[in-house]
Amino acid sequence: MNLLTHLQRLFHGAVEGIVADPARYAAMVKPAQDARFGDYQANCAMSLAKQLRQKPRDVAERLAASLDLSGMLEKPEVAGPGFINLRLRTDWLAAQLQRMAAADRLAIEPVQPPRTYVIDYSSPNVAKPMHVGHLRSTIIGDALARLLRFLGHKVIADNHLGDWGTQFGMLLYGYKHHRDEEALRSDPVREMVRLYLLVRREIDPAEKVEEEPGNAKDYSEADLTRSREALAAVRSETAKLHAGDEENLALWRQFMPWCYAEIEAIYRRLDVHFDHTFGESFYQPMLVGLVDDLLARGIARPSEGAIAVFVEGEETPTLVRYRNGAYTYTTTDLATIRYRMEQWHPDASLYVVGTPQEMHFRRLFGIARRWGYDTIELEHIKFGSVLERLPNGKTEMFRTRAGRVVELGALLDEAVVRAAQQYEQTRADRLERGEEVPQLSQQEEQQIAEVVGLGAVKYADLCQNRTSDYVFDWDKMLAMDGNTATYMQYAYVRNRGIFRRGNVDPAALRSDPPRPILDTPHERALAVQLLRFHEALDAAVADYKPNLITAYLWDLSKAYSGFFDNCPVLKAPTPELRQSRLLLCDLTARVIQRGLDLLGIRTVERM
Repeated sequence: MNLLTHLQRLFHGAVEGIVADPARYAAMVKPAQDARFGDYQANCAMSLAKQLRQKPRDVAERLAASLDLSGMLEKPEVAGPGFINLRLRTDWLAAQLQRMAAADRLAIEPVQPPRTYVIDYSSPNVAKPMHVGHLRSTIIGDALARLLRFLGHKVIADNHLGDWGTQFGMLLYGYKHHRDEEALRSDPVREMVRLYLLVRREIDPAEKVEEEPGNAKDYSEADLTRSREALAAVRSETAKLHAGDEENLALWRQFMPWCYAEIEAIYRRLDVHFDHTFGESFYQPMLVGLVDDLLARGIARPSEGAIAVFVEGEETPTLVRYRNGAYTYTTTDLATIRYRMEQWHPDASLYVVGTPQEMHFRRLFGIARRWGYDTIELEHIKFGSVLERLPNGKTEMFRTRAGRVVELGALLDEAVVRAAQQYEQTRADRLERGEEVPQLSQQEEQQIAEVVGLGAVKYADLCQNRTSDYVFDWDKMLAMDGNTATYMQYAYVRNRGIFRRGNVDPAALRSDPPRPILDTPHERALAVQLLRFHEALDAAVADYKPNLITAYLWDLSKAYSGFFDNCPVLKAPTPELRQSRLLLCDLTARVIQRGLDLLGIRTVERM
């Protein structure tokens, strides 16, 4: 049950008949900021009083008196100028926890009616290695897909690959001029990476001077001439590919499996999955007819030899075909929208793409609606950049010391190495304090390092408001305290340790759960927090913000810490209280594990 939604429904009923728009006032029910004043608080009386021209406290008392308590609430308390404090009945809380413990899905029922979502995320250019810039799209998109599926929606995860652009012209040029036959035979994947990086460096001067002629001073005339020749050759190879040149098409087909193997290895490691993987090349045959259709409908028109769509309020038109007959990203994206609508009939299509593409998607969605796709929710799930802090205190885009963008595979490797080092340091500190530390095999330690390292990277990203930039900080993300994956994973391990020490089977608690005893403030606070899980998931979906799940997990962990420090579990005064507290521990572990799983983060049983 979503506690907040249920309470808002109760207030909707109390306000109904008083004003014409009760939903507006029911939405003013929020979780209380201070537990001393209840679990939830309704602040709608002040706004209602203005409309009714009555005293706020009189309105609050009227609402409190008419509220259907439904066996869920104690008698509401009116405080101050008209705040309505709401406290959940302790016996009702206990009954809900008992029900939650017995349910495989923690008593979260699938949404009715479900919606169909297409989520477009990751979307790398397959001719080059994935880099840190792909991290946010990949893990935010995966988290949203997991969350929506868990809540009962149908999700179609579609990886829209860049497999048809200039980057393949770079590979074609590199293959024809710089390939190493022996390296190609022994490891074609890495040879493709080498060729891409080599050609990238070769054409970089010419591209920089094209963007800003003043950059020419940074290069010798001979170097710039060679770079311009290479860039022209790359563009020629790309044009030949798009024109259907047999040699380049054959090489493209040969390169594709090698290029995708590199990317697929990253996805396997991150436990990221897609239902469909269609590249830009998949839509290429559809583009001629698409532009003809836009022309026929009067949406597009010729403009200086190109074909463009003119959008009211925009200074420049949106091109759908260049003068040379090539098509634009907008054209391919329009074909993608039409294909998805015809094949999957989604209610919503989410594009998890960085903020710099905001204008592109605004124009794309506007054209799509004019084209007839005006009933589907088209949403740009934008996100900020990953930054690093420089020694001078300033921040810039996250790069290696050499100034090159960090490859994602290398970043993940470093995360695992650092997690292993952190584990060894923590283990040594605990042994020095005389604490009991499990003896683990080398294989187990490596598995823990992988889970902790990758979890740290994911959580550090997902706990940010996705629309903001954030500074990448190894020390913070691997910290054993604070709002980190490492802390959450360790809280789960400590929790499971209670059951191992007490030789207790959690399955028995779930098959026949006892009614929890919530006599102390710490037990009650943990109970309320556990029951807010559904509330947190719904809030995360409403704004497409996974950080609302991490914020919830952090609040839960703090409530559990207070309980753990003040409420003995295995040494509880009575057998009944022992079972009750074991139930609270098991529910906490299950919610932490489920919450992390929805973020694509695994747990381990021992650390």
